[in-house]
Amino acid sequence: MIRRVALFAGAFLGPFGGGLTAAILPELGAEFGVPTAAASASITAYLLPFAAALLVSGTLGERWGRSRTVVAGYALYVVASLACMLAATWTVFLAARALQGVANAFTTPLLLAALAATVEPDRLGRALGWFSSLQAAGQTFAPLVGGLAAEVDWRLAFGGAAAVALPLGLVGLPGGAAPGPSPAGRPRLRSVWTGPILRLGLAAGLGWGLLAGLNFLLALRLEEVFELGSGARGLVLTALGVAGILSARAVGGAIDRIGARRCVALGAVGGALTVAGIGTAPVLAAVVTCWALAGVCGQFVLVGVNTLALGPGGANGGGAVSVVQAGRFAGTAASPMVITPLHHADPLAAFLVPAGLLASAVPAVLAVDRRRA
Repeated sequence: MIRRVALFAGAFLGPFGGGLTAAILPELGAEFGVPTAAASASITAYLLPFAAALLVSGTLGERWGRSRTVVAGYALYVVASLACMLAATWTVFLAARALQGVANAFTTPLLLAALAATVEPDRLGRALGWFSSLQAAGQTFAPLVGGLAAEVDWRLAFGGAAAVALPLGLVGLPGGAAPGPSPAGRPRLRSVWTGPILRLGLAAGLGWGLLAGLNFLLALRLEEVFELGSGARGLVLTALGVAGILSARAVGGAIDRIGARRCVALGAVGGALTVAGIGTAPVLAAVVTCWALAGVCGQFVLVGVNTLALGPGGANGGGAVSVVQAGRFAGTAASPMVITPLHHADPLAAFLVPAGLLASAVPAVLAVDRRRA
């Protein structure tokens, strides 16, 4: 039971690390002497190495053994978090963030594969729904923790992350997860670098990167338009995670009943409407409501693509979901780089362009495999 709880806690920790700096960009800029917009590189510095390592980490973890790989990943995460906390220069801080991302690449996909191995196929959607809801919670509670910590000292947030990762590494994986190298042999990287899996990764990157990945953009709007401080910004950003947790059972049940592919398309179209609302609503309450609904839509996208990746089973489930997660976090990492210049040129377009891509590109990517089926 403790290990099962630790598995879900690990789902929270990965995105938590990525979103930890979203609400404290002004404070980081002041600390290290960089512009606030440039401080958004702290998000990319974590997520880009994370996404790159995910292309191989799941398969390598299946080779080396899920349990030992996850424990090593948590140990590296502790070291990287402490390095962030103690960093004296911007360069050192970014390097430590990158190390955090690499460490989490060797936990997230293997936790998902371990979870899939412990549930019945007809309940896979519900189980993955709970897992991804905690991932969403991690990404959105991170700004709250970061914002509140910044009221005292932003470095405390990274000390807290290290303190959480340490016991998770000591607990390990549930007993049903393979403790050593896969009995099916040494999975090959090419076994999951296939057209269908790569397209699922693209759908995850577009869907999640243009929904939850816009947390930094929402934080900027909250500061510029509604003049909220760091703590208040972090509190607003938690709405996405809270909505994800509350909708987890319903999202997973819908996927088990009507199919993952339909749910992904539904989430993408609904997400487009919420993103447009976040960028245009003149009242703070309406913005918060749209952000919460974006959390529900994001769950439809993310749980759906994970279910499609893990559903067929196979010896390299960790590798398959690892590639899909790589697409997800690559999209999230790219959001600040792509959207921030657009925001400077036209704040409204920074919301409407992602909304258009969500409504059109994600369903189109999924339609390719449906036509070939």
